Amino acid sequence: MTKRIHVAVGIILNPNGQILLAKRPEHLHQGGKWEFPGGKVEQGETVTQALIRELKEEVALIVSASEPFMALSYDYPDKQVLLDIHTVTEFTGEAQGLEGQQIAWVDKHELSRYDFPDANKPILAKLLEQ
Repeated sequence: MTKRIHVAVGIILNPNGQILLAKRPEHLHQGGKWEFPGGKVEQGETVTQALIRELKEEVALIVSASEPFMALSYDYPDKQVLLDIHTVTEFTGEAQGLEGQQIAWVDKHELSRYDFPDANKPILAKLLEQ
C-alpha cells in the first residue's frame, strides 16, 4: 500500500489579485505541470508551519497570515496525496524560484490556460467559482 503524502499548498494572492504558480521540475512526479507552491508537512509540524517553511524555501516569501481554503485527497496510480490548501494574502518578499523552477503571477481568469496536475483540478474549480 502506498503511503499518503500530506502536502501544505498555498494559493498566494498578490494585491492585484493574481495567483502565484510554480512549474514542477521535469524529473519530479507530474513534472512540467504548473501547481500552487507548497510541500510536504514534516512530522510534528502543523500545516501552517509547513506552509510557511515551504514557501520560504521554494519561492522566498515570508507568510504572515493564511486561511484554510479546502482539503482534498487524491490518488494517483503511483502515489496518494492529501492536500491541505490555504489562501495566503499577507506575505513579504519578492517571489522567486529558489529551486530553479519557473514561477508566474497569473490572473485568475487565465488559470485554465495552464496545465495542472489532476489533484489540483478541484482547487481550480473552487477558485473559479468565487
